[in-house]
Amino acid sequence: MAELGFVHLGFGPESVEYTEAWEEQRRVHAARFADEIGDTCLLLEHEPVYTAGRRTDPSERPLDGTPVIDVDRGGKITWHGPGQLVGYPIMKLPRPVDVVAHVRRLEEALIRTAAEFGLETTRIEGRSGVWVLGDPIEDRPAIGGLTLDFTAPVQDPRTGDDEFDARLHGPEYAPSNAGQRREDRKLAAIGIRVAKGVTMHGFSFNVNPDATWFDRIIPCGIRDAGVTSLSYELGREVTIAEVLPVVERHLKDVLEHAELKPREIEPAVGG
Repeated sequence: MAELGFVHLGFGPESVEYTEAWEEQRRVHAARFADEIGDTCLLLEHEPVYTAGRRTDPSERPLDGTPVIDVDRGGKITWHGPGQLVGYPIMKLPRPVDVVAHVRRLEEALIRTAAEFGLETTRIEGRSGVWVLGDPIEDRPAIGGLTLDFTAPVQDPRTGDDEFDARLHGPEYAPSNAGQRREDRKLAAIGIRVAKGVTMHGFSFNVNPDATWFDRIIPCGIRDAGVTSLSYELGREVTIAEVLPVVERHLKDVLEHAELKPREIEPAVGG
């Protein structure tokens, strides 16, 4: 692929309001479609904001009426804000467009970034993003006096209730406490849109945010896992400034050197 350029929109005190960044995305997207510029990745921190992708269910939004910005990306509801590195790679993909492959490449760059800091992460089948795997269920601590042993008479209510809402049951079940419960927890979220063959939106990588912002929503619509950050998992403060050049290097390596073969389609059998 062509060389990937980076634009820093703002960090820390210069963090960017979401709608301003969204407008800049649209401007860059139009320029990339017209081949006025090359592939470009916008990097920034946002002011605190909840955004909802097209598949967000009403029950996943804040219960207290906190405003949410509805956006045209895939995925569900999430939070952006200080301590979270956000990247919007705006790239022209070859045809036929393979959206899944693009998501996998973003995941790979972030998995490599975490590994460079000493944190092992992975993908989870059916769930986009980058994850820290939890302990086996039988090895996890009890929650609020309950056991996670599926053979026991009293179980974690989430195992039998698809609509269980952690927000109504105290901090024991809060997404931000998933590390203490040693459950699967998301380090980086990915949600994209492809319009006219050019990508928009991208990833959010939790470096050192206040994770309790996620407790007001059902992050990404997932009720049986939580969120985490690089700082939490490493047990030390990691800054955006430390992570930024590492993310850029791995994005360049993965996105510039990707082997962009169209997915093979199995021929139909029978008539």
